[in-house]
Amino acid sequence: MIEVYIDGASSGDPGPSGAGIFIKNNGKTESFSIPLGTMNNHEAEFHALIKSLEICIELGFSIVSVRSDSTAVVDAIEKEYARNEKYRLLLRDALSLASQIDLFFIKWIPSKENKHADQLARQAIRLNADIK
Repeated sequence: MIEVYIDGASSGDPGPSGAGIFIKNNGKTESFSIPLGTMNNHEAEFHALIKSLEICIELGFSIVSVRSDSTAVVDAIEKEYARNEKYRLLLRDALSLASQIDLFFIKWIPSKENKHADQLARQAIRLNADIK
């Protein structure tokens, strides 16, 4: 089983944002810092999930366990519902991607267990300046 740690971060509301993705695969690790442009923190969290699922599908992973410290994202996936229209569209995209993986799990974890993904997301915020 692949363990994927994700985090989204935003410097402002909205502001420059980034996704951090840390993948553990049988003793090997991969790290991604993905600049997301301007959005709020909740949007960045959803985009981190979407980007992580795209990476997992591209790499051909069939059993994926995502860990996130975002209760908004984890609850939305588990309930398959988001109240906010903006997040509903992101949720739809995430669920569509998750359905392409044979076994997909998502679990909430405390922030202290997600420090590496958080650092990657913060690095990604700084990368936004490079994509203008």
